[in-house]
Amino acid sequence: MVLMAGMAQSSTLDDVKARGVLACGVNTGLMGFAAPDAKGVYQGFDAALCKAVAAAVLGDAAKVRYVPTTTEEAFAALASGQVDLLARNVTWTFARDTDLKFDFVAVSYYDGQGFLVKKTLGVSSARELDGARICLQAGTATEANLTDYFKANAIKYVAVLIADDAEAQGQFLAGACDTMTADMSVLSALRATMPKPDDHVILPEIISSEPLGPVVRHGDNAWGDIVRWTYYALLAAEQKGITKANIDEVAIATKDPEVRRLLGLQGDMGLMLGLDPEWAKRAIAASGNYGEIFEANIGINTQIKLARGLNALWTQGGLQYAPPFR
Repeated sequence: MVLMAGMAQSSTLDDVKARGVLACGVNTGLMGFAAPDAKGVYQGFDAALCKAVAAAVLGDAAKVRYVPTTTEEAFAALASGQVDLLARNVTWTFARDTDLKFDFVAVSYYDGQGFLVKKTLGVSSARELDGARICLQAGTATEANLTDYFKANAIKYVAVLIADDAEAQGQFLAGACDTMTADMSVLSALRATMPKPDDHVILPEIISSEPLGPVVRHGDNAWGDIVRWTYYALLAAEQKGITKANIDEVAIATKDPEVRRLLGLQGDMGLMLGLDPEWAKRAIAASGNYGEIFEANIGINTQIKLARGLNALWTQGGLQYAPPFR
């Protein structure tokens, strides 16, 4: 039993090293989170984690093969080994963790489900959506949350089933549904890519808790540790004021023991993960610290205009913080 566990723990890391590229399951194309740019290269908040893991493990942030997946496809792709991890808007739930046998290694984005409507619909609250046609993906947590909310408020809806976010947006704009429901981050991203974003409004109700984060397979603890601590390295860097621009300067000048451990200047943290001493330094240098990644891709000054909110550092009123690097 111990031998089998040990074999499972090392398999993904060995496969990634042998392949020379990280297979990362991402969204089919969600602006700000994971979407191809003009050159076909995926960019965004989630894509940045793929780059950080590739930099940590393979020494090169560009060595990523992005695998676009819908919510329904994502878990099958991970279970079959088609991807090494999921870095997309996937919610950590009891059933996914236990019954589907996956490990959510961290919460990279605290989210919640909401509703997007046309201003011309004339509603200001989700409780006014009785009888509304709602675009949603069948068999998802989104559908279950919606059903619970409407039952609790004694109102009804008509489901307009769609395959992915792009279809939802198209059906919504075409008038096939009165509202879209999804995570608030998704709604913000879809709204930003509509021809006239200001013609649409996100209603104030948040009807669920949606902790989103990177996912790996059960039984692959060593790989899970790599993905988990790569993410926390990005957070720790923000906490310590380490940026993509100053990381080399900090490495030379710092006397902070935790920063020195993080950047591979002392201790053997890389060895503990089966990596070299500078794994975290490369991960941070790939796209910057957590705050830099957030602000560059989905922050208040981008088209998506998301405030940090719960995703601010704990020292700034949010929920994000890294466990100690010691």
